[in-house]
Amino acid sequence: MKSYLDCWTGAATLLFQQALTGEPELVESLPKPMAAGSFGFAATISGDMAGRFAVMLDATILDSPLVGEGVDQKAGWAELLREVAESAVGELLAAAGKKCRIEEFQPSDGEAKVSRAFQLKSGDRAWTILVRDEVRTPQAAKAEPAAKANPILKPDMALKPEPARAVAPAVSAGVELLLDVELEATLRFGCREMPLGEILDLGPGDVVQLDRHVADPVDLIVGDKIVARGEVVLVNGNFGLRVTEVAAPRKRLESIRCLF
Repeated sequence: MKSYLDCWTGAATLLFQQALTGEPELVESLPKPMAAGSFGFAATISGDMAGRFAVMLDATILDSPLVGEGVDQKAGWAELLREVAESAVGELLAAAGKKCRIEEFQPSDGEAKVSRAFQLKSGDRAWTILVRDEVRTPQAAKAEPAAKANPILKPDMALKPEPARAVAPAVSAGVELLLDVELEATLRFGCREMPLGEILDLGPGDVVQLDRHVADPVDLIVGDKIVARGEVVLVNGNFGLRVTEVAAPRKRLESIRCLF
């Protein structure tokens, strides 16, 4: 079944091309930190699917008259994004039979969590657009906390959730001596196998598509082991990771076997 985010993406792709000067293209991308002065709007939706849907825009988008010459750009974006939100509601009815309505549409100061990231590209310029989707059916909204507490995992990953305030597991005296050793941790957004010829042909502006959707959790790697998974967040303008799944203590200790 189509989600509200799916319907919003389709409506935004079409309306941006129709309403904005230069017919810019909306494409999915990895989340990027927003510059100071970024702004956004949030729609409160009620009906068969309900919740909040927020859109954040790169501040530099106001420097280009995309919504028209001589027009208040921020007000123009507010009007356009409200139209997109209402079009998505209509698409949700047509595609999934869900009756919804926009109860409120107002400015949003910022979002800590990102559901999907886009770039709006026009010529040699591009602007980041981040969205946060909290629109759910009542049944899905009730089941969501349980799903987060007990995520469905692939058997080969051997990850399991732990309580948010879990204390550190007991360790042997030998291992305890290593607890202050600093290890390099890496976030892995995805991977892809490529022929050597394609790698040698890579140049600025080329796009390499990975095997993971932007809404999927990312891996926290230590050594060659996945020790945790989580959601990409923005922390004071930098990337961060909100951990949602962690490996068992034994698996995490295996990541430092190179120290023994």
